[in-house]
This record gives sequence, structure tokens and C-alpha cells, in this order.
Amino acid sequence: MDDLQWQVTNLGGVLPRIVDEVLDGGGLEALVGAAEERGDWFCAEGAVRGLCAAGEFGRAWAVVEPFVGTGWRPAVRVGADVLVRWGRIEQALELSRPAGTAGTEAAEGNAGTGDLAAAVRDHAEVLVRAGRAEEAVDVLAPHLRDRRVLGALVELTEGQGCDERVLELLARLADEFRRSPGRGGSGGLWEVLSGQARVLERSGRADEAIRQFGADVAARRYGPLNNVESYADLLARHGRIEELRSLADTESRAAAPRYVRALEDAGRAGEAEAYLRGLIAAGKPGWHESMLMELLFRQGRPADGIEAAAGTFDDLYDDNLLQSALLLLAEHGLHDRAIALTRERSPEFLAENEAYWVRSNRWWLMGEAGRAAEALAEIEALPVDGADEVDEVDDRELTVAWLLAQDGRVAEADALLRGMPGKRAGTQLAELLIRQGRFAEAIAAIPDVAAQREEEKRRWAKWREAAASGAAGGWGGR
Repeated sequence: MDDLQWQVTNLGGVLPRIVDEVLDGGGLEALVGAAEERGDWFCAEGAVRGLCAAGEFGRAWAVVEPFVGTGWRPAVRVGADVLVRWGRIEQALELSRPAGTAGTEAAEGNAGTGDLAAAVRDHAEVLVRAGRAEEAVDVLAPHLRDRRVLGALVELTEGQGCDERVLELLARLADEFRRSPGRGGSGGLWEVLSGQARVLERSGRADEAIRQFGADVAARRYGPLNNVESYADLLARHGRIEELRSLADTESRAAAPRYVRALEDAGRAGEAEAYLRGLIAAGKPGWHESMLMELLFRQGRPADGIEAAAGTFDDLYDDNLLQSALLLLAEHGLHDRAIALTRERSPEFLAENEAYWVRSNRWWLMGEAGRAAEALAEIEALPVDGADEVDEVDDRELTVAWLLAQDGRVAEADALLRGMPGKRAGTQLAELLIRQGRFAEAIAAIPDVAAQREEEKRRWAKWREAAASGAAGGWGGR
């Protein structure tokens, strides 16, 4: 179970993407094999998705059952889903039942394998899918002080015909929070206000939801996060644009983006543009230039969008929108304009940022624009005497390998990546192999869990050694 949790914590940004690409490319059987041979959770989860989509529930259960046997909560959740889709409802209920709610083998087998809130939520979801929503509410009701269970009550009961009962449960907690929002355990109940408004809204009582939630926001009944965004979304869904404008005047950072979108959705983009330009001219705090740039791009005016944010592009501090502009231009296929922006910066900005991130963005843009050979030439032209300049190229070999592949030099990219150790090189090689339909090789290219754990240990040991060396030599080792 420790290995499984480690995979989710450390590989969650890598393997899911690879698995999706393999699955989308038709490599289901490669995932099934990897789940059985390597014990990779993400491969197993992807294989289960593919098998269930094909109606092969028995095979899906065979893939996930060894993981379910560990009692690890995410595996139990996926296993219960397979059983429900297979029509084995009672078995799914038994598997998902929280420890302590029944003296069954399944319940005891799951004891201590995850917090109660997650188990309660999972069991309630199976009950709802089995058409037993009232029982699901019974399961959730004693645990509503946990925000995850509170959220589950709102989400799982939508369309189940039990909104009045849900509102009764929420009303008691909402009233408690309104009386003493910061006292004792009630401090964690702040989300009950948005939950109550959501259930009122879906019950056909939107005016009541707006009136009540609006009073809560006006009274600043907030929690670790405030409720302004949820209230603004509620107003926008019901076309309350003037009320949304009033909210944005007092809560600009949270409500202004919703107000701009509401105007745009109502066909009033010109008003949205004027509103943002007014905030910018008045020097109001907030990322209004960013909102204006994005609005103008959505309106098919990329040149105006760039002009709106151009005043920030040489800023040496956090208000710089150059990165956002590059990504927007790339999304709209305007790679050459984005490349030009990276070269048009002031000498002061380039001195601070060119080596740090600007040129790596430029090389990526060149690769996407069919100019990979030009990017490779730039990298090769960097000085090699006195390695400082070359060492500043982050992930030089990985960048070169990607550009080689973009330039059609796949064999060279393959050879370069195979000579490099580590997870990142393995991931990039896997993506290269997936594009060639070599799914089993792609999965094998990614180091297994044991190898990745060892790599992580070495990385941390190196970091600690560097930190100790720096401490011994003074600040920064100087």
C-alpha cells in the first residue's frame, strides 16, 4: 500500500498522461500487461477504464482485484465502480462499506486503510448509483462537519428527489455557522452556505438562494476561502448582471472575472472591455490587464490583446504577462509572433530572464512552429568555453531530443533519450514511442516504482549534500 500511495504522490503528474496517450492510441492490452507485471497503479486504472468502456467487466475486475486486496482507498473506490457497472451491486456495497458500520469481512478488511470521510463518501456514492439515495443521505448525515462529506451530500443527491431532506440537514449547520462562524468546530462549516444556495437553486428556488446567499456575503461570512466566487457564479447563471456589477465594485478580485464573462456571454463584450480599461486606468489592484488580454483574444483580436498587456512585458517583477501572452499566442497558432516577442524585450529584461526561461520558451515555440532546426542551431551556437552559459540551459539534452523529434529526426532523438537516465528522459522516450504505436516499449521505457524511488532518494541526498555544503561555506556556499 505504501508503494501505491507513493506512486500517486510522486508520479501523479507523469504516468496518468502517458496512460491516457496509450489508451487513446489503442494500447489497452499493453496497459493490462503492465498492471499485472509491474504493479503500476496508473496503468491498472487506465486498463480498467479501457476494459469497462469495452464492456469487459470481468477482466477489469481481475486487473483491479489485487490492488483492492491491499485495502488502499483509491483502489477500493475503483473496484467498487467496476462492480457497480458489472451489475454486482451488493458486492460493491459490501466492498465500499466503511469500517465499523457492519461486522463483515469486507468492512474489517478496510479498517484503517483510509480516513472515515473518504470511506463514507465512497459508500454513499455506491448507494446513490444503486438507486438508494435516501440510504446514502443516512450514511452521510452523521459526518457533515467534515467538508468532504458535506460536499458529497450536495453533489451526490442532485437529481435524486431528496432535496428537501438535504435542505433540512444543511439549514441546521448553516444557522449554526451564521450564529458563530469562528467558534469551535463551526469554523469548518463555511462551505455549507454555498451548498445550501446550490440546493435551493436546483430546487427551483433561485431567488431565495440569491437573497440568502447575498446576505451571507454582505455580512462577510467567509472561511479559509471566501464565498464571493460562488455567489458571483450564482448571479451570473441567472443573468443578474447589475447585481454582479455591484458585487464586482466591492469585491473586484473575486467578482470582476465573473462580471466580465457574464457581459461577454450576454453579447456585451464592448462593455466588458470598457469596464476593464477603466479599472486599469484607475490603477485598481488586480490582474485586469490579463483579463483584458484574454477577453480580446476570445473576441478574435489578438493584436489588440497583446497591445493591452505589452506594458508589462519588460517588467522585472510579478506583474509581467509575457509568459501568458506567449501561451495565448501559441494556442491561437501565432507561434511566429510569440517568438518575436521573446526577442523584442529590453536589454535589462533579457539580462535578467533570457537564460532563466525566455529562450527555453522560444525553443519550444520554434519546435511547435516547424522551426526546430533553427532552435537546435541556437542551442549549438551557445558558447562552450567556460561552461557557465551551457550549464544555464535547463535540461539541455531533453530539449535537444524533443527538438530532434519535432524536426523528424526520430532515430537520433530515440538514441539520445535511451542514453539518459531517470524518469524525465524515460517519460519523453515513452511519448516518442507512443507516437509510433510502440505501446509496450513506451511503458517499459518509464522506470518502475523501485527504480523511481531510488532516483528520488539520490536526488534528495544530492540536495541535502549541496545544502550542507552551502551552510558550511556561508550563504549560497560563497
